[in-house]
Amino acid sequence: MKTRITELFGIRYPIIQGGMHHVGFAELASAVSNAGGLGILTALTQPTPEDLAREIARCHEMTDQPFGVNLTFLPSFKAPPYPEFIDAIIQGGVKAVETAGRSPEAYLPQLKAAGIKVIHKCTSVRHALKAERIGCDAVSVDGFECGGHPGEDDIPNFILLPRAAEELTIPFVASGGMADARSLVAAMALGAEGMNMGTRFLATREAPVHDKVKQAIVEADELQTRLIMRNLRNTERVMNNAAVEEIQRIEKEKGEAETIDDIRHLVTGAKSKLVLHEGKLDEAAWSCGMVAGLIHDIPTCDELIGRIIREANDLVRQRLAGFLED
Repeated sequence: MKTRITELFGIRYPIIQGGMHHVGFAELASAVSNAGGLGILTALTQPTPEDLAREIARCHEMTDQPFGVNLTFLPSFKAPPYPEFIDAIIQGGVKAVETAGRSPEAYLPQLKAAGIKVIHKCTSVRHALKAERIGCDAVSVDGFECGGHPGEDDIPNFILLPRAAEELTIPFVASGGMADARSLVAAMALGAEGMNMGTRFLATREAPVHDKVKQAIVEADELQTRLIMRNLRNTERVMNNAAVEEIQRIEKEKGEAETIDDIRHLVTGAKSKLVLHEGKLDEAAWSCGMVAGLIHDIPTCDELIGRIIREANDLVRQRLAGFLED
């Protein structure tokens, strides 16, 4: 399968693994890349730039295919050492970076000088246009369905993707609600040139998360996610659990007076590690997309990507072509 995304990143299939905190380790990234997609390590999951350098080296040992690194720019007074993380990425020979959060503009010269292709995660057309304007090579367009942070506009992908296609000249992938061949074919029909999957890759054999997390995704339907931090304009879509119910109680009680300190104990990275790595599912809020309703098994990444490409071919060549009249 050939699109501008496969050509940009040198991959066989236009499928990208989303950068996920406490999940984007070499085991998952290398498995996705070996299967023909673009695996992504998560930089800020690593405590230091030196740790990231070691994880990049470990990933190189596990795959000879292209993989990328997610670098999220946080709205923080004490910023991580981004230039040093970027140095580790450059020295590690990585040629693809997925940026997220705040604008990557200040760091693009350092990335571009090293020949690195940058794809920025966006939740609106205006943000995508800004990414194009500052020099990003591609964007990942995240619809309201996505796990994690869907932005504040609440526009689902059936509207957001064709709007992006109307406005952008750089290629983009669809993110949010992506799980299978139907997702890929639909996204491409709406103007995308590939797709990004996060929650779907959580429920794979190689994902370095507890089996209880994977099973919870398989057992969930599309009604099991909740939106939190709306009062803070930092909306996050998460799997419903006891921690989320407590967050929603606090948010209802505090209203517009809510601050992050009111719920910090239920959304910290340390607590989410207890969920993802130890299977303590009610300890904290954890990101999950509505697409959980479409996830019914826990395959290997190779099985998953192979199935998607095979079924996408069948959809286009047989089912959709069959609707056409001579």
